[in-house]
Amino acid sequence: MHERIRFIDHQGKKILLVDFSNCPAHEVEKIARAAPDFITVQPRGSVLVLTDLTGAAFDPDALRAMKETAVFDKPFVKKSALIGTENFPMEFYEQLKSFSRRELLIFKTREEPLAWLVGDSAGA
Repeated sequence: MHERIRFIDHQGKKILLVDFSNCPAHEVEKIARAAPDFITVQPRGSVLVLTDLTGAAFDPDALRAMKETAVFDKPFVKKSALIGTENFPMEFYEQLKSFSRRELLIFKTREEPLAWLVGDSAGA
């Protein structure tokens, strides 16, 4: 699991990479449920999160786990970004944003969100 959820360094700042890439739905659920173990031990309002959904599969259980984690982690997250949303159903995306009351920006490449996450602009 640690290879799927890990901190990476970008311009001297820690970014939590949550890597769902090419995972079946049951593994997406498992990773989503493990993410709080990494996030909630950090100071409130400090975590920068990059979530890679490239090629991942989703089902209702995976979505529920992602929604629950997004709500639970919200106090600890400063900013969140998503990449690889081509297979992520837009209704799931809207449900995730609505349920968690978090802004989850979508980017096309990994470089774009990394620059945005380490930038000084606010937003989660």
